[in-house]
Amino acid sequence: MSILSSSDTPNDFYIIEKQTLQLKTIEFVYHQLSLWRDDIERQEEEAEERLNSQLCKFLNSRARYKFEMVHFNHEEYQTGRRRVDISITPENTMVVEGKYYSIYDPFLVLECKRLTTILKDREKEYVTGGEKKSGGIQRFKLGLHGAELDLVVMIGYVQDNTLDYWFGKVNEWISDLACRKATDETCTWWMEEKLRLFDLNAMKEKGRCRSIHSRMIKSDTKITIHHLWIVMTK
Repeated sequence: MSILSSSDTPNDFYIIEKQTLQLKTIEFVYHQLSLWRDDIERQEEEAEERLNSQLCKFLNSRARYKFEMVHFNHEEYQTGRRRVDISITPENTMVVEGKYYSIYDPFLVLECKRLTTILKDREKEYVTGGEKKSGGIQRFKLGLHGAELDLVVMIGYVQDNTLDYWFGKVNEWISDLACRKATDETCTWWMEEKLRLFDLNAMKEKGRCRSIHSRMIKSDTKITIHHLWIVMTK
């Protein structure tokens, strides 16, 4: 990590180069996913909220020894009463990309979703929840989550089928929305928003990719989403 200046005194702060802290944090989270899943002390869960709580606790425990500059917070308030699943704040005051971040200001947020065919009425929530605005990507496009950020993360808990299957399925949903085969009156979708650069780690049963999306709140701005997926089935 490139740090331009630092001090051990509480009133001073770190200055971090553009996106360095966010990208290093994403690498840390991705590396920890399989360790968390395989932790022998972790109780098996399926519910999204319980998985999010587990993951946040594990990341904080690991960060204490492996990545001391950050702190993970469960359910951070965003726009109105909406809450993002996990936010990440600095342990000490920092300047990131020219912006001042105190210990109360998230520099990165994570939205987590189950990838499963069991929830037929909510299967597409990784992408969109329609008028309910419960979709993961949808919320970032609308600025309901991460409104002040241009780089965010989505965690996918793969609970059935394969990583390749879900990469194709998520892109199919986005393509249907872009071609108007499916409807989402809250957002305009484009073919360019499909997931790309899929990197599969078959040994650790996880994968990652990226997507870039137009935002509805500011039509001339984009948001980049790093998608980190972990297979949760035994």
